Amino acid sequence: MLASYSFAASWVTAAPLADVAETVLDLERYPEWWPQVVAVAKLGPDTARVLCRSALPYTLDLVLDAVSQEPPVLEVAVSGDLEGWVRWTLTPVEGGTRTDFTQEVAVGGALAALSYVARPALRWNHDRMMRACEHGLRGRLEAAR
Repeated sequence: MLASYSFAASWVTAAPLADVAETVLDLERYPEWWPQVVAVAKLGPDTARVLCRSALPYTLDLVLDAVSQEPPVLEVAVSGDLEGWVRWTLTPVEGGTRTDFTQEVAVGGALAALSYVARPALRWNHDRMMRACEHGLRGRLEAAR
């Protein structure tokens, strides 16, 4: 049994597209600005292990493999506790860069069964994580200017 999830978030940051792309591509530094990314370990030139934990008492253990590292589309394949992909689409706009975050993932096994019952809590948890991402990314980009 698989439980599928689609997530999306969008915001504008007051930074050039190149600066946003550089920050988003630097996975090893995520824990410095994205509070729910608790650890990142580089496994290879285009692969990293990422541990994420938001408000719920569970740490996701993920492996991210780069699919596209060329703006405007930055994408990774996700495996581990979740299977699927994450995509950042960056668009220059007046005053900065529009960031569109899209995620399509599935979870299997015992987590899938639990996720059907806990789906509203999981969506709330993800929304909380993305608000922190937006806030942290903005702060990181402002500090770099």
